[in-house]
Amino acid sequence: MPAPAPQAAPPCPAEPPDLDPAALTGRYAEIRGRTEALAAPLQPEDQIVQSMEDASPVKWHRGHTTWFFETFILRTFVPDYEPVDPAYAYLFNSYYEAAGPRHPRPRRGLLTRPPAALVAAYRKEIDRRMVRLLDDADADTWRQLAPLVELGLQHEQQHQELICTDLLHAFSWNPLKPAYQPYRAAPAAETRAGSWIDVPEGLHEIGADGSGFAFDHERPRHKVWLEGCRLADRPVSNADWQAFIDDGGYERPELWLSDGWATVQAAGWTAPLYWQRGEDGRWWSFTLSGLQPVEPEAPVAHVSYYEADAYACWAGKRLPREAEWEVAAGPPEPEGNVLSSGLRRPVPAAAGPDGRPAQMYGDVWEWTASPYVAYPGFRPAAGAIGEYNGKFMCGQFVLRGGSCVTPAGHIRREYRNFFYPHQRWQFSGLRLAEDG
Repeated sequence: MPAPAPQAAPPCPAEPPDLDPAALTGRYAEIRGRTEALAAPLQPEDQIVQSMEDASPVKWHRGHTTWFFETFILRTFVPDYEPVDPAYAYLFNSYYEAAGPRHPRPRRGLLTRPPAALVAAYRKEIDRRMVRLLDDADADTWRQLAPLVELGLQHEQQHQELICTDLLHAFSWNPLKPAYQPYRAAPAAETRAGSWIDVPEGLHEIGADGSGFAFDHERPRHKVWLEGCRLADRPVSNADWQAFIDDGGYERPELWLSDGWATVQAAGWTAPLYWQRGEDGRWWSFTLSGLQPVEPEAPVAHVSYYEADAYACWAGKRLPREAEWEVAAGPPEPEGNVLSSGLRRPVPAAAGPDGRPAQMYGDVWEWTASPYVAYPGFRPAAGAIGEYNGKFMCGQFVLRGGSCVTPAGHIRREYRNFFYPHQRWQFSGLRLAEDG
């Protein structure tokens, strides 16, 4: 097994979080515990499945997030640090070239060893060491340590969402159509006619302002000029998408980008991922609660950028640019359909105040027309931490908002998610825009 590369002290990745040591230690315990709670309903066999190259086994997510704390924090701040198991540096590294060699991503499903119980023990041991480090840190160490711990927690929250989406994809291939959790009805929604939200022409500022945590690619804050436009006050619904299907949307090349049409033809797409026709002629969708009827008023999910763009073309509209989305969005709602709601599927929007967009946060990530590129003045950090976001700024598109499996504390107005245009296993949907 190749030896792990030595680690230099990584630079501060963000503004120091406004948390005292006791608060950060409590936050560490809460977030790490949530990952284990997500895995608790699963059998060990459920945790080793890798259904495609884009997804990873649940067991690997649990090990990788633990390796992150061991590699970038414990090995840096603990003198003469002894790893729990030197092999884990190879097994659980994801894409950090500076951290050393790693097991190939497409073959993570072959890692039957270490067993799930040993991964659980690894997590407990690293948690013990982390809490001791946090408890013993002096003021100077704390100033270096706290931003990296917060980065590790935000990273773990990303993987909590991936545990849900990767498991959904794996279960969808099982002919038994297993349910991860029982179905629970959503709260009653008071629907109203859709409307449009004005985004005024002018000079606006977007990006993180330094008042709290942000990933490096959310900075620096900068000015953008926007022409006047309007955004739909809610995402495109399943009923809207059924109309697109019924009008031959997947059969009309004039609606599609060239690469999108080629993908539709090669993959045989006729509907969003997980949709299927029932014997009764109705559309059904596979969910984390098993196969369920498609809810007409819920936001459509599991569509690619190509599909979102084709739908916008069919509707005579366009996708919003990410700056337009950020300017239109208010602060995150205190309660939305996110991971903590327990529904873990998009649901219809409750009626919001007139003049305010609904479901900007939670339910589905919303594709934008913006390519994932650096903001003006962006500089990646040195070392392995600098590989977190910057090296992926090619060929992907930005999504905004958060989904029904995004942790509540992980959502913010400036957050930039990004995926390749053909990918659709995430809870990805869309909101329409039009020029003013």
